[in-house]
Amino acid sequence: MFRAWRSDPQIFAEVWKQVPTQCQAVGFSRAYRDYSPASQGCAQVTAAANPLWEFFQNRNTGHGVWKWEHYFEIYHRHLSKFVGRGPNVLEIGIYSGGSLEMWRSYFGEESHIYGVDIEPACKAYENDYISVLIGDQGDRTFWKSIKEKTNGVDVLIDDGGHTVEQQRITLQEMLPYLRTGGVYVCEDIHGGFNKFAAFAASLVSGLNEVNILSERPVLTSGVSHFQQSIHSIHFYPYVTVIEKNDVPMTCLSAPKRGSHWQPFL
Repeated sequence: MFRAWRSDPQIFAEVWKQVPTQCQAVGFSRAYRDYSPASQGCAQVTAAANPLWEFFQNRNTGHGVWKWEHYFEIYHRHLSKFVGRGPNVLEIGIYSGGSLEMWRSYFGEESHIYGVDIEPACKAYENDYISVLIGDQGDRTFWKSIKEKTNGVDVLIDDGGHTVEQQRITLQEMLPYLRTGGVYVCEDIHGGFNKFAAFAASLVSGLNEVNILSERPVLTSGVSHFQQSIHSIHFYPYVTVIEKNDVPMTCLSAPKRGSHWQPFL
């Protein structure tokens, strides 16, 4: 069903019309210069009120954690609401196991961490609060088994194989499975013309759909299943974050407030 748009001439035409605009945006970003003064250097992250950054900075021994430094501000911005609430957290890509410990330390003792990796040796990191699931994130049947083994997921962090196909399949299979209020994070989206980034950016079209139900007394638009579920999509250097609504959206409305209005509208 994910390729159904290819057989819809209207959707294909709309996508094709966007190509010049997308080229303009690429040109703008590459020529961009900011006129406000700014300090030079790599992204700086402060330890204040960010336990993830503190954990990373203090990880001098033990299982390794390898992350871009600017990720820690992104993590804390979108995931802090789960601290102390006992979330189920699923991270794809275990490597040396340190990030599984980091998430457990951050979210608290009531959290459960699921690690997914294609390497069977990663089973060594399993314990009472970390479950290790071995399989290929590019295999849809694998994700079906994951849904059967996990009692819902609140946070999904994709730091796995990093191929476009793996990232896309993971998003398609697991975003609908995340609980309400859940957060999806995909890391290491590298390259100026990354196809997964293009896929994720195109999801914005789903957020912007309009289906006017009424204009008076309140301008009201019905919502699609996507709008009902998805709160927002965020882009950062190398990272995409998708947040789900805490409460499903039922409609979008634009009421008027005030008593004086221009006569031309």
